[in-house]
Amino acid sequence: MGNIDRSFSRGSGSACNGSVAPAWHTVVLLFVLFSFSFASARAGSLTPLGANVGRAFGYALVIMFEWALVAFIWLGMKQRGIRIADLVGGRWNRPIYILRDFLIAVAFLLVVTGGVLGALNHFLKAAPNQAIRNLIPHGPIEMGLFLMTSLTAGFCEELIYRGYLQRQFTALTDTVTGGIVLQAIAFALGHSYQGWKHVLLIAVLAVMLGLLAHWRKSLRPGMIAHALQDGISGIVTSHALR
Repeated sequence: MGNIDRSFSRGSGSACNGSVAPAWHTVVLLFVLFSFSFASARAGSLTPLGANVGRAFGYALVIMFEWALVAFIWLGMKQRGIRIADLVGGRWNRPIYILRDFLIAVAFLLVVTGGVLGALNHFLKAAPNQAIRNLIPHGPIEMGLFLMTSLTAGFCEELIYRGYLQRQFTALTDTVTGGIVLQAIAFALGHSYQGWKHVLLIAVLAVMLGLLAHWRKSLRPGMIAHALQDGISGIVTSHALR
């Protein structure tokens, strides 16, 4: 397991071996994640409260929920002296490094979203269900909140899944492959409100994001790609519906 741990901590602020938090902490996190997701799927909406509360409130609720999960992760890792920066990995000591990660993120989106997922969706023919349609912002206020939600998802969800859970599952299975696959399953189930075809597409995306994080030893390119994909898809779909 030493080689695996070194590969994950390389480029981080400090080396951290094995899991980053106690097992009970991960169980609680997964329970909260899946409870929120399955309740949302039952309500056919982004949140367990359903579509009747309005999109703007739904965006705000998701933002608060995901930052609360990040705070919970921070508390769990703090017991072992691990910082959020250690989990994120990578450094932006020079502007060129920011540009590098941005270009990696754009290339990732072109290859994975435009190529791999586009080809898979050609066979699946995954149409957006009502829950997805309810996500689309209308008007400048909702668009602003939607973009804030996209930025939040880019940072928080990558930290939760490709950072914390991928690290925890890697330690549990003693393999990088196990960590990547299990976090992808968790991520896909966390989007179960979108229907099984989209869940399959999301699982493939999560595997690719996990591979990107492992390759770069950093969550930064994935965070940028995630935020860009969510934000651009919302803008494009919103304009298409006008």
